[in-house]
Amino acid sequence: MQGGAHAGAAAAATEAPVRVCRAQPTPASPLSAPAPPPFHPPSLQATLKKKEAELELVAPYSRSYGRTLVSSVVESESQGLALVGRTIRIGGWVKTGREAGAGAFAFLEVNDGSCFQNIQIMVDKEVGDQVGGLRQLTPTSTCVLIEGVLAATPPGTKQKVELKATKVVHVGSTDPAEYPLAKKKQSFEFLRDKAHLRPRTNTIGAVARIRNALAYATHRFFQERGFLYVHTPIVTASDCEGAGEMFQVTTLLNKIDEEPEVPPPTPEELAALQDRVLKEAKAAAAAAKEDKALAKASKEAVAALLKLKEEVARAEEAGSLCGGVRACARPAYLTVSGQLNGEYYACALSNIYTFGPTFRAENSHTARHLAEFWMIEPEMAFCDLADDMQCAEDYVRYCCRHLLDSCRPDLEFINSMIDKGAIARLEQVANSSFKRVSYTEAIELLEGVVAAGKKKFEFPVSWGIDLQSEHERYLTEEVFRQPIIVYNYPKDIKAFYMRLNDDGKTVAAMDVLVPKVGELVGGSQREERLDVLTRRIAESGMPMEPYSAYLDLRKYGTVPHSGFGLGFERLILFATGLDNIREVIPFPRWPGNANY
Repeated sequence: MQGGAHAGAAAAATEAPVRVCRAQPTPASPLSAPAPPPFHPPSLQATLKKKEAELELVAPYSRSYGRTLVSSVVESESQGLALVGRTIRIGGWVKTGREAGAGAFAFLEVNDGSCFQNIQIMVDKEVGDQVGGLRQLTPTSTCVLIEGVLAATPPGTKQKVELKATKVVHVGSTDPAEYPLAKKKQSFEFLRDKAHLRPRTNTIGAVARIRNALAYATHRFFQERGFLYVHTPIVTASDCEGAGEMFQVTTLLNKIDEEPEVPPPTPEELAALQDRVLKEAKAAAAAAKEDKALAKASKEAVAALLKLKEEVARAEEAGSLCGGVRACARPAYLTVSGQLNGEYYACALSNIYTFGPTFRAENSHTARHLAEFWMIEPEMAFCDLADDMQCAEDYVRYCCRHLLDSCRPDLEFINSMIDKGAIARLEQVANSSFKRVSYTEAIELLEGVVAAGKKKFEFPVSWGIDLQSEHERYLTEEVFRQPIIVYNYPKDIKAFYMRLNDDGKTVAAMDVLVPKVGELVGGSQREERLDVLTRRIAESGMPMEPYSAYLDLRKYGTVPHSGFGLGFERLILFATGLDNIREVIPFPRWPGNANY
């Protein structure tokens, strides 16, 4: 049969060229489509290389240990069934372990952080005896690297495959009597005191992967749209928000006890002393070079001068909040925003974004505030408020879609254990346009529900107030039941750099409000008119000098531009439904806490 088939194929191959040669050529029509390129089946070598790549399971930087990531098995297209019979090594930490069969074998649930799912490993007593017995492997949080053969599990089992151990390569033992994170559920407050261990819990592990996915989506969104990623400084001399609640930078706190009780002389006093001492020293030297008494007096004067110089050097160090670094001749702070620096680059390179840590020194202990947090801040040239709002909407929806596509197992855990509406909320935002509502319209709606007795707010509602979280959530969760963008806020409650509208009362500002969180994004069209910006800075009571470079942008080629800021941790709160922002950043900082 096979020989006949090959012969027939060979005959067909020899006849085909004859028919082509005898065919009469037909004139090509000017309207006929070009002939498709000839099909070349992939070579055997290319096919084999593709298969090898698919079957290469060893993690790129664990080759010395031959380790395969759990995700490479359980998240593969076949959920591991295509790999049955292969020998691999799994390394990770034991989530749960139990002996069975009267001590004849043990089952380990092992996770390595590459995905939410664990992989089950079955270890026989003989294999366990290699490391001192099965009880060395079963305690929660024990680190293991185990070699074994993948086998299919019985039908109806949650996972399609399990690893049957043949060798224990590594054990990092854990004393179950001392390990602080027991199998039972722990409070988030307790876990914050064990921040070095809390990534091993299901919730914090899932949040870490969600945070990673949102960071990746952030860079991908802006990079795909032609934005440049700009690194803005952490140490700054300007207060972008004008709030004054900033951390000051100094290296002098450990020198407080060394400071003299009497304040050292000011630089002006030093200059006068320098002039007086030098004049006296010169006069003494000129009067009698041979007079030893005068020479001694001159030396004493110079010694006094040097001592004064040392004291003033310490004074200058105390006055410079950069610890005596001469490049920082003015007080320096930890940044509250990279916006101003971002604008400098946007006014030359068009569209840029920043993504980095920011700091607030306000003494707030609420579930929505951190002393250190991360901000995403794009700035766009030739961009008005309408474009700014559209960019913010597109970005938030893009992030939601990316999470739904890439973190489904983590989201399913969050949906079942933390917030039953998490996935539905993400799907709604990903698939819905954001409604635009003016600030005035929002206030009228809130005043209407109060007047009708439908809702009583803790903070009274009237035009001119800064919307509180309760107002924002009511609008998104009860009135519109979707994300909204509120725009054109009163100028008196917004920052000096926001563009003044023609009515003279409002500015071209916008906030994206979402269910569960309230304000997620804050942005505006920036004030590009030099005279208006100068007046706004003066009205805010801030000095002009620190903003001279910002004003220069309006002197030399001013351009309409806009931008916004998004608190990254608030985006994670929105995605996960967690109640406290301290759970969505690896090592939270709040007033009185800087552990780890």
